[in-house]
Amino acid sequence: SKLTSIKINIFFLVYFMVYFTFAVYYYTNTLKNLMCMITIQDVSLFYKHNKSILENINLKILPGRIYGLLGKNGEGKTTLLNILSGQLFPDKGICNVSGEVPSCRNISFLQKLFLMPEEQKMPGIKINEYIRMYAPFYPAFSNETLTTCFESFEIDRSARLDRISQGERKKVIISLAFSTHTPLLLMDEPTNGLDIPSKEIFRKLLVSFAGEEQTVIISTHQIRDLESLIDAVIILNDKKIILNNTLDEISEKLFFRQTEPDEKVFYRTSTPLGTIGVGKNCRNEETPVSLELLFNAAISQPEAISSLFTSKRYRYE
Repeated sequence: SKLTSIKINIFFLVYFMVYFTFAVYYYTNTLKNLMCMITIQDVSLFYKHNKSILENINLKILPGRIYGLLGKNGEGKTTLLNILSGQLFPDKGICNVSGEVPSCRNISFLQKLFLMPEEQKMPGIKINEYIRMYAPFYPAFSNETLTTCFESFEIDRSARLDRISQGERKKVIISLAFSTHTPLLLMDEPTNGLDIPSKEIFRKLLVSFAGEEQTVIISTHQIRDLESLIDAVIILNDKKIILNNTLDEISEKLFFRQTEPDEKVFYRTSTPLGTIGVGKNCRNEETPVSLELLFNAAISQPEAISSLFTSKRYRYE
């Protein structure tokens, strides 16, 4: 009958709309996952006696960005870098880096990343010998980049690694790190131990040699050393990631400026120039992101800051 035919047409129309919506959602999310350099799902890591270091971490990191990884002492920043590099194996969850599982430690995977640890343990050999030992492992290694770094840091290639200071050894490993041109560069406290001129040289070299497709993750407590360099911020607090956003996204949601005593903010502090704070950007203000204020706001009110970026309820102090 005509009524039956109409019902059938409506059924197929609804079916097609539901199928189309699901297909768009599925393929959009699949494409996003394929674009990610790093995908972490529900990753946890435990010490002995089931004491957790990280709990149900979820993280997506895109290529071509410089990330600042921030957190208090003992929050698991170094642990996270070690998981990404295959140095530690998570007890739970999935970790995928550039299409590979780090814990498998395949040669093809290890050639795609360089991990610069905070503590530099190096053999008692000359710098040139050290470079010749490691350079062949990285297919994109550049002697030209290495020479530029060595000249910038004024490194003597003939010096022995066991006869130079910790700061000088750090300059050597920084130079090697930039020269590998790996798709993923992990740096744990790279500016610790560097003097002020060397920190400036580090910043210039990072800007010069971080490629458009290279992902750089820098864990640091030296927040001001990164302020003009990074594209995005990851904040660890209480064994979880409470923020993973670009500076543009952060400045769109938050303001960073001098505040009035009765103004609602997430965090404020007194300075010789007045009281400055972080609050919800209701008036589309354009203020530069202060990593120090952002970090203090995030660890003092983690739920409020995290909720603001997930479109949930938030609260002020």
